[in-house]
Amino acid sequence: MGFIGNESLQAQSKLPEVYLVDGLTLLSAREAYAVGGGEYKQAIETLLRDAAKALKAPQTSVMEKPEAPPSGDKHDYMSVAPYWWPDTTKPSGTPYIRRDGEVNPEHDIIGDRVRIGRMMGDVRTLALAYYITGDETYANNAIARLNVWFLDPPTRMNPNLKYAQSIKGVVEGRGIGIIDAHGFRDVIDAMQLLKGSKSWTPEIDKGMRDWFAAYLQWLCESPNGKEESDAKNNHGTTYDVQVSSIALYLGKRDIARQISLAAGEKRIAVQIEPDGSQPLELERTKSWGYSVMNIDALVNLALLARQTGVDFWHFSTNDGRCIQKAIDFLLPFALDSKQWQYKQIEPMDRNRLYAILRIAVSTFGETKYRSACERLYVPEIRSSRTFLLLPNDSGKPK
Repeated sequence: MGFIGNESLQAQSKLPEVYLVDGLTLLSAREAYAVGGGEYKQAIETLLRDAAKALKAPQTSVMEKPEAPPSGDKHDYMSVAPYWWPDTTKPSGTPYIRRDGEVNPEHDIIGDRVRIGRMMGDVRTLALAYYITGDETYANNAIARLNVWFLDPPTRMNPNLKYAQSIKGVVEGRGIGIIDAHGFRDVIDAMQLLKGSKSWTPEIDKGMRDWFAAYLQWLCESPNGKEESDAKNNHGTTYDVQVSSIALYLGKRDIARQISLAAGEKRIAVQIEPDGSQPLELERTKSWGYSVMNIDALVNLALLARQTGVDFWHFSTNDGRCIQKAIDFLLPFALDSKQWQYKQIEPMDRNRLYAILRIAVSTFGETKYRSACERLYVPEIRSSRTFLLLPNDSGKPK
């Protein structure tokens, strides 16, 4: 439930039962909103502007795609691989060929990827706005969107991603496509926040649990799910995060704990070198972004592992491979004290490391992370959603 520290038992008892955002910060923001917002005022104003837009956004479902997947059933989710393009040397353009890091516009046009992203983002925004303000309007809208996407028979998505990230002329769907639903981790936390709403009925609760139970079974037992579980790079890590968050939501702590116990040897020992580098991410054309992405997933996995009594934060191999080493490897590049030597076909967003460093301050308590946060801090952070979700320390220079 976030970073509790030495707060009173009374404060702890009020914390929202979330897994990947800081419950104490959310509680503090909600209490501050009741008296005008305090230090969270700008961030709450940003959130409520976003929520106002979400309220006006149309409902969306998998049924809106213009063509059905190979199953012939539009209720099945479908998407196309982002980095695969027509082969211009072939009259038909097929089979498609890979251009790593270069996104084919079809990725955002064909299938359901944009729609699922919009749904997940709107639900998260509205759930946060409901928790902070207590306004049932936000909860009603968020729950309606969940109902349309997951439960209502005419529009519901079948609980599988069999046809995710297909490649024309190559494959109808891939395990790698499971990352399309990585945002389900945020939907889980959103549902935890919505449970206090009058609109969160027993029927909705049972329906969502049944859907995610079926989906979890598919993740664990399908060929696509097993393929993604075996992935060595960020795909394997994000798979673990998705499975663990769903398992915890369903009360299947044994599944989440099993993943947590295995992740040290299965993820850290394979992905991180003794110097903290991540070769499988550094070989990509967007090496900085993928390196940060995988650390973010490892951090999330550590937060979930804590829920099962496993200390994944401090796991280390005999030769020193660990999460902290991976953070330390990227730190001088984020602070611009070293030049990034790896392939990066788009500008580096050094501030992507900021949220991870804020969590590192709270977890490891080392001054170098606080100092890095202070150097990366920009005033806009106080008006961003990030300020409502991370450990209750602004990272602002004192």
